[in-house]
Amino acid sequence: MKKFFSLIFAICLAWSIPAKAQLNVSINGANQAPIPIAFPSIISDNNGIGAFLGFSYATKVRDVVLADLERSGLFRIINDRSYIQKFKSIEEQPIFGDWKVINAQALVQSVIMEDNGDELKLRFKLWDIVSQKELMYEVYSSDKKNWRRMAHSMADAIYERLTGDKGYFNTVIAYISESGPASKRVKRLALMDQDGDGHQFLPSGANLVLTPRFSPDMQYIAYLSFVNNKPRVYLYNLRNQRTELLGNFPGMTFAPSFSPDSKYVLMSYAKNGVTDIYEMNLSTRQSKKLTSGPSIDTSPSYSPDGQKIVFNSDRGGNQQIYVMNRDGSGVERISFRQGSRYATPAWSPRGDYIAFTRMEGKQFYIGVMYPDGSGERTLATGWLVEGPTWSPNGRVLMFFRQNKGTATTNAPVQLYSVDITGQNERLVLTPGDGSDPAWSPLL
Repeated sequence: MKKFFSLIFAICLAWSIPAKAQLNVSINGANQAPIPIAFPSIISDNNGIGAFLGFSYATKVRDVVLADLERSGLFRIINDRSYIQKFKSIEEQPIFGDWKVINAQALVQSVIMEDNGDELKLRFKLWDIVSQKELMYEVYSSDKKNWRRMAHSMADAIYERLTGDKGYFNTVIAYISESGPASKRVKRLALMDQDGDGHQFLPSGANLVLTPRFSPDMQYIAYLSFVNNKPRVYLYNLRNQRTELLGNFPGMTFAPSFSPDSKYVLMSYAKNGVTDIYEMNLSTRQSKKLTSGPSIDTSPSYSPDGQKIVFNSDRGGNQQIYVMNRDGSGVERISFRQGSRYATPAWSPRGDYIAFTRMEGKQFYIGVMYPDGSGERTLATGWLVEGPTWSPNGRVLMFFRQNKGTATTNAPVQLYSVDITGQNERLVLTPGDGSDPAWSPLL
């Protein structure tokens, strides 16, 4: 676990140029043309950086940054074989005509050097070729073992400066790694970077685990686990790597979700065919019942300000999405599509959308709607698509998909990401099958 919990390295902001950019990327409209970026090789001091078994931090950091930016769908990396100007120092002024002629709109200059033997120092500048202005100049320092964190942070900085929104690359994904036949499926809690690197299993102590959720302070992952055939909600402490049962309810508990301040957890409690939503105070372990009646109320999710809760319920006859105040009052239905059932609602970190799974006929859909239920849009579809989770900037969703198998063979279960325009769907590679993703906050 060490490589995930030495994640917070010392990032030092040297200085920033408050130049007003002429270029701007829209991340809301569909069919936005990606912005062309020139990113020459990162200059290095060659003092051991590229000498160890052919491993070059300069090359590796650049590869990660380029992959992050390209995968967002908002940027197009110009092939470096077309570059005219060759930089030998980060202090060299760009010859803007050389970059305009290859249609670059942004340019990255960078250098990486060893610092105190075990550390790296990365400096980079971002230029607006259109206005011929320097947009930013930053300096990052990192332990060598955290070079990927430094690369993701660099990509986040470029993304934020050019879009106006926080990046989402320096994050991890908790998910359920699946293996074995359908009749005896093994489901284990796993963790990886958002780009699929650094995969590892977490010692949850069980082989049937579902619905992991990060606490916003990155101290816990809550999840459902079957222990002695009893489904219960557990907390995995990311700092001391210990697992504890969340409350000793006599019935089944499931569908955990943290409050924005990480002090409370919502979960569903099933007893005698009725399922209600409870809120538990993590410091006192006292719980409060929020819903009541003969219905099945589940999949709760807080609004970003913690004042509202979205959930799904069959109280109207079939599964639909409802919103209520945090104390359980003011319940309102917000999904009304004819012939459809809804599940797994998740409130965007920005508060502007609620993501959901919709079932209609023999198809599943991942979609978003405004918190009042208007503006419903479909982002992904399939024989089985489910479990949307938001990136911390609220502009990308991850979910899992399974295509229809054959009479004798199950199709693989795989993770995908899609932006809120629905135009940029990407497969997220995992070592085996993967389901129930949960996106962490920025590290």
